[in-house]
Amino acid sequence: MTHPKRPADRICPNCDGFPSVAVTLGGRDRSGHLRTITAHCPACHGTGTAPRWLVTTRVSTAGR
Repeated sequence: MTHPKRPADRICPNCDGFPSVAVTLGGRDRSGHLRTITAHCPACHGTGTAPRWLVTTRVSTAGR
């Protein structure tokens, strides 16, 4: 018995599926831990996926 096909993931075109990153602030605190902040993709709000209209209407910038 075959399984139904899952729809293709709609990966955010702005972050390419890497929605959250840890950015170092440079330096360490008094206990020696590296100070970091978490930054989320503003287009997908940290989910990594995008609505279909955003994925299908992206204009290619190749060759510019």
